[in-house]
Amino acid sequence: MKRLPILRPTWWFAVGLLALVVPATAPAGGDADEGKKTYDLLCGICHGVTGAGDGPAGSAIDPPPRNFNLGEFKFDADKDGVTGTDEDLFIVIKKGGVSFGGNPVMVPWSSLSDAEIANVIAYIRTLETTRTGRR
Repeated sequence: MKRLPILRPTWWFAVGLLALVVPATAPAGGDADEGKKTYDLLCGICHGVTGAGDGPAGSAIDPPPRNFNLGEFKFDADKDGVTGTDEDLFIVIKKGGVSFGGNPVMVPWSSLSDAEIANVIAYIRTLETTRTGRR
């Protein structure tokens, strides 16, 4: 029986380091109805009930919270050259806005599970009205 060589500790260190820098991957899809519950509890205070960035705490924030009705997003968190993908939103929600040069008031929601974040993203997508003509 052939024995596999034991990998050196530096190799294991490199693998561990790589795991830290590779961004998390957003789970596919999400349940918008479940996402609304989380959004209402955690996001609506700043982003507003309708996602217009006009929540009760939003008026005191500079720059103001993102208006989800416009469907325009600032960060390319996964660095794929496109802003506002589900992956970008997932990373920003997980790590917080300040991680990408945004407002520190947009705190990291690392306590949310990946599925909960995917649900919130699905709900945020329902709030876009400008380009889709929804509502």
